[in-house]
Amino acid sequence: MDRKNSFTQEELAIAKSVDLTAVASGLGYTVKRIGNYHTLKEMDSIRIYNRKTWFRWSKEYDRGENGGSQIDFLRVFAGMEVKEAVFWLLDFVGYQRTDDWRAKNPIPEVQKEEKKKPFILPEPSGNNDGLYLYLKEERGLSGEVIHYFLKADLIYEEKRYQNIVFKGRDKAGVTRFASMRGIRDTNGKGFKCDVAGNDKRYGFNVQNDNSRELLVFEGAIDLMSYMDIYDDFHTNKLALGMLADAPLETFLKEHPQIRSIKFCLDNDGPGRAAAEKLMQKYDEAGYEVEDCPPPKGCKDYNLFLQKIKELSGQIGKEKRAVR
Repeated sequence: MDRKNSFTQEELAIAKSVDLTAVASGLGYTVKRIGNYHTLKEMDSIRIYNRKTWFRWSKEYDRGENGGSQIDFLRVFAGMEVKEAVFWLLDFVGYQRTDDWRAKNPIPEVQKEEKKKPFILPEPSGNNDGLYLYLKEERGLSGEVIHYFLKADLIYEEKRYQNIVFKGRDKAGVTRFASMRGIRDTNGKGFKCDVAGNDKRYGFNVQNDNSRELLVFEGAIDLMSYMDIYDDFHTNKLALGMLADAPLETFLKEHPQIRSIKFCLDNDGPGRAAAEKLMQKYDEAGYEVEDCPPPKGCKDYNLFLQKIKELSGQIGKEKRAVR
């Protein structure tokens, strides 16, 4: 067995023994106890039972997205593969991969659910070379768009692992939220995680008080990709980082001039179901709403951008064609 790339049944059992409330708290969620279960302030449809399993009391999500173990929680809410999630859980409890390893400390539990961890941004690397190479070569973004977000101090490369940090600011310009994305993808998948202690009522965003329009995306790179495809540097844009709309509610409260919302969510089951639900909600709230998914055959706007790049060989030429 290659122990670098696989795990034993004992290690799997250890991973499944980790306190799920501690995992959720470590990802930046606010855990609250209600009776004999826990829930999350940011997603009150989530129920965590016996600190080991979870279930989402919502009907719009596909089978396999509604509950399960700690591993499933990381798969659904942190975008991890099963193997990556197991190794993440082992690292979370301080597991050392040696034959004589024994747990030196009990599995951590959340002692005070209401007390959040301090929100501390990861240390910058000092340059953004890895970030630039990844976003340009692997994700197809133009230098112009990458430079825009670097200059606005909305993204940067962190020092320890060279992850990309995406910052979400409030109307006053204070960073309230941050997520990280690895630059070394494996089979199209990469490390993704929110910075601990962040406020999930906020999301990665671009603000313009002179615009009455808001475009809503699931992920930060999709937001950047849309800007690249359509040369759109003028509308308000928001990446939820999830399918719950807490960041959208906050953004609308802070930007009362907005009257129309375009939902640019993914072309998969959860994305389509969420778009339908959110359009109904905000239409009833008095906003002009429009469903604007990427074209058929493209799961998200970044894949659309990459397909444009493959077909044209030069993103700049294609921009003029699609505008």
